[in-house]
Parts: sequence; C-alpha cells; structure tokens
Amino acid sequence: MEKIEVNLIGAGGHAKVINAILIDLGYCLKQVYDDHSFNFRGIQTIQSKPKGLEKVVIAIGDNKARKKFSSYQNQYISIIHPSVLLDQSVVVGKGSMLIHGSIVQTDTTIGEHVIVNTNATIDHDCILENFVHIAPNATLCGNVTVGEGSLIGASATVLPGVKIGKWCVVGAGSVVNKNLPDFSKVAGIPAKKIK
Repeated sequence: MEKIEVNLIGAGGHAKVINAILIDLGYCLKQVYDDHSFNFRGIQTIQSKPKGLEKVVIAIGDNKARKKFSSYQNQYISIIHPSVLLDQSVVVGKGSMLIHGSIVQTDTTIGEHVIVNTNATIDHDCILENFVHIAPNATLCGNVTVGEGSLIGASATVLPGVKIGKWCVVGAGSVVNKNLPDFSKVAGIPAKKIK
C-alpha cells in the first residue's frame, strides 16, 4: 500500500512531534517548509512560501504563526495520534493536531489549527476556537470555552463553565476559576493577572 505524503510547514520541536505521529499513522513526509535551510529527518527544508499544496499540517507551536500560515491557499488536514481518546461526537476542525495521550470528551468542538498537546484533557461540552493551544497535561473541565489564539499552559486547570477570551495566556500550573477577558495574561492558584 502506498503511503500518504504530507507537507509540513515548520521544522522545529513541534514538527518533530508531528512527524512522529505521521509515522505512527503510516504517512510520510513529502516536503518541509521552514525559514531556515537544513536537513529535517532526511529532507532538505524549502525556504519559500508554501502555497497551493495538498495535505498540509502547520507544525508550529506558536499560535500567531499558525494563524499567519493558515491564510495560504493549502489543503490542511488534521492529525490525531492513535492513542488519543476521542468521543465520537467531537468535531475537529481542519489543520488541528491531537497529540499522544490526549482525551477529548463528548460534545466538544475543536476549531481549526488547534493543538491539544500531550496528555491534555478536554472534558464535555467545551469549545476551543481557532488557533488555540492546550499545552501538555492541561485540563479543561466541562463547558469551558477558550477563545481564538489562547494558550493554556502546561498542567494548568480551567474550572467548569469558565470562558477564556481571545489571545489569552494562562501560565503553567495555574487554576482558572473565573472568566478572562480578551488578551488576559494570568498565572497562579487561583490565576491572577500578570504584566
């Protein structure tokens, strides 16, 4: 059986993880696009704007960079590692990446180009808007909404029903117990505004 070829945008640490998932899924790399020219897993990176490509993943951890590249006219695909526990009712948008060991529960909606990272847990009825990154071991309890481009840091917890605004940053290990307006930066237990 012929392997499906996938193009990557980005060749950093997150791209290494995505490449490992592609291998586990039986895919292989076709081309890798990056700002720097070097050998990535046996493939020379290409320093040009990746446009008009089929089967593309933006393998970049930075939310703003994923948004920038998503405007290029490519056919974006989602990548879900076989170890992910994904309820059949979950909706996953194009270009999203669900990484090893993550759990996504019933009636959750995941937007486009979202990262649900290693061992993250998303409980029931959550909404993750486009370009969100849920970092390793973070937990979203039920009915949580995370606005566009927001980052929920490693091992952070967002309590039930909380709404996180757009382009927020929640520090690692924090506990968010109240709604956050757009562009908030918080950390601590409970999470408080930081400069």
